[in-house]
Amino acid sequence: MTAVAPFRPRARLLQLLGDQLIGNARLALFELVKNAYDADANQLDIVFENLEKQNPRIVVTDDGEGMPLSTLQNIWFEPGADHRELQRKAGKRTKKFNRLPLGEKGVGRFAVHKLGNKITLITRAENEPEYTIDIDWHDLVNDTRYMDEANVRIVESNGSTFKQGETGTKIIISELRETWSRGDIRRLWANVKSISSPFKEEEVFRANLSVPGKEEWLSKLPDVQDILDQAIWHYCFWFEDGKFEWEYKFKPIDALKIKGRSLKSEKNATLQLAKDDQKKYGTLTADKTFTDGIGPVCGEFYIFDRDAEIMSLMTNTNLLKDFLDENGGIRVYRDGIRVHNYGEKGVDWLGLDLRRVNVPTRRISNNLIIGAIDLSLKDSQKLVEKTNREGFVESSEYERLRSLVLASLIEFENHRQEDKQQINLLLDHAKGKSVLDIHKPIEELRDQIEKRKLGGELGKYVDTIERQYNEMKEVVTHSGVANISLAIVFHEIERGVKSLNTAIKSDVSFDLIKRQADDLSNLLEGFSMLLRRDGKKRHDIKDIVKESLFLNKSRTEYHNVTVSCPLLTDEQRSFECLASRAMLLGALSNLIDNALYWMRVRWPDAEYQHGEKKKRAIYIGVTDFFEDGQALIIADNGPGIKLKPADIVKPFMTTKPDGMGLGMYYTNMVMELNGGRIAFPDREDVNVPAAYDGAVIALVFKKDE
Repeated sequence: MTAVAPFRPRARLLQLLGDQLIGNARLALFELVKNAYDADANQLDIVFENLEKQNPRIVVTDDGEGMPLSTLQNIWFEPGADHRELQRKAGKRTKKFNRLPLGEKGVGRFAVHKLGNKITLITRAENEPEYTIDIDWHDLVNDTRYMDEANVRIVESNGSTFKQGETGTKIIISELRETWSRGDIRRLWANVKSISSPFKEEEVFRANLSVPGKEEWLSKLPDVQDILDQAIWHYCFWFEDGKFEWEYKFKPIDALKIKGRSLKSEKNATLQLAKDDQKKYGTLTADKTFTDGIGPVCGEFYIFDRDAEIMSLMTNTNLLKDFLDENGGIRVYRDGIRVHNYGEKGVDWLGLDLRRVNVPTRRISNNLIIGAIDLSLKDSQKLVEKTNREGFVESSEYERLRSLVLASLIEFENHRQEDKQQINLLLDHAKGKSVLDIHKPIEELRDQIEKRKLGGELGKYVDTIERQYNEMKEVVTHSGVANISLAIVFHEIERGVKSLNTAIKSDVSFDLIKRQADDLSNLLEGFSMLLRRDGKKRHDIKDIVKESLFLNKSRTEYHNVTVSCPLLTDEQRSFECLASRAMLLGALSNLIDNALYWMRVRWPDAEYQHGEKKKRAIYIGVTDFFEDGQALIIADNGPGIKLKPADIVKPFMTTKPDGMGLGMYYTNMVMELNGGRIAFPDREDVNVPAAYDGAVIALVFKKDE
């Protein structure tokens, strides 16, 4: 026997659609806001009436196009209706504001049932009568078994809500399912204000919230523009078809007495991916394929400084900190309307907070930034919102969007580092603080370890850190190289100790604490090795270069790099230098490492894989151009050096994503400790062939006395 049975959804499924699919009441209201946007409304008003009284209700009114009888019968009462999705795919835009619809699943309107048990809907379309619908979910669910038996009356009303010539929809929600407190209303206000991008010059859509009789609940709320005006950094970026542009502004507060600055991207700027994403995608930079299914990606960030010393120079700091704690993060907008829940408190979709734990002085956390990402709805069709309205469905397109935004933020962090160092050094100088004073933080760290019984392995780390620090301090004190760059290094080390202390106080995982301690120990060990004297000897520079190229041969071959060295073919005459062999080999390895990376940025691996082999090339030669001594020249055909020469050799200054910024600093210190210097000459001055149009670096060795 064969039988056929149709699906017969229960009537209660209608209520479950709103109750179970939508995460919370604020998101439910947000769905009504999006519906008003799709209805071509210019304005939406949300009014909470009779709160903390009998019969409280929520009234939501828009001035959109309203609904005729046919839409009510054939679409509004059809769960899963696909008319908005079809409109979007067909590119059909609204008459008044030329909008593509945000909705696509046909269930958003049922979010209203998350809010209350009784619903009254009043609507009027152009040249149509006004219609009223009343729904009592208690009666509907209790009296009706199946959905196809759940009949609702549509009544033609007398037009008392929308007068002749007016259009729109009004929804009255009563028998509220939640009690709305002052805190709930204020959080909802923040959501309502974030519906449209705060950075758009013209509001594409306006939503208002009021609580008659409880006006004080919404009093003394911060004005978003006032908050943004207190940002110290402002950064915008655009990425489209593989082209990357950005603008950076540093706007220090007047009390700092530091000059601000503005920067813009160069014509052929590249967007370097985060280190993990470079491994994931097998490329260093984002190309035009990254925006497939996503469309152009634009971003605008306002970044703040919450260091206690900075906050002490500002006004209304508690208001600022509270606002950033609640609203900090990076939100996403499509056609100017927000996509929840990116940028909500606790939603770290870019992993910013974890990144900052690992490198606290360099990275940006959510409570330091107010940002917006703008997408085109038409061009981002592959980014599909989850049914529960909590972000996009996980997909390759979403992962690429995330990678693009994170890479753009890293570009900002690289430029911010220079300004942040200026601020830190200025404040330390003003306080008369010694950059070599680390013993108090170390003792505080020991106390925290003992209190939490984390001795043993972690205690050994602290002993090692203190020993390495004292050794380094001793060497620096007697070496005559304690300059402003070393001051920055010591400053970073002290901050690292304090960060480790904070991590222990915050009860983060032991593995993370151990990792931070290990990173700090490695940092100190690196500087200690650099400053230890292993004895200078006379060396033929040709022998040093020959050994360095031998040590790096496998890497240059792997990356298809042609090395030209007239010194090794006796086309150039060698010279002797008095220096540490190990130090020079380390310095050359740093320069070769930089050249390999940046040539891969200019000539991506993908081009090699497709047979379009560009010629990555390194040149190593000598010159007597400099008056103070002969020099070894290292040049490449990468994109060239973007930083100013004075900044290149500062510690922690880098334009590599997730780079430490120590390679060039090490190289500079090696030359100083060996009586030489590093220089950045013009290619023509040192006779470097025209093909090597990237970075040109000279290691200048002092003439014998």
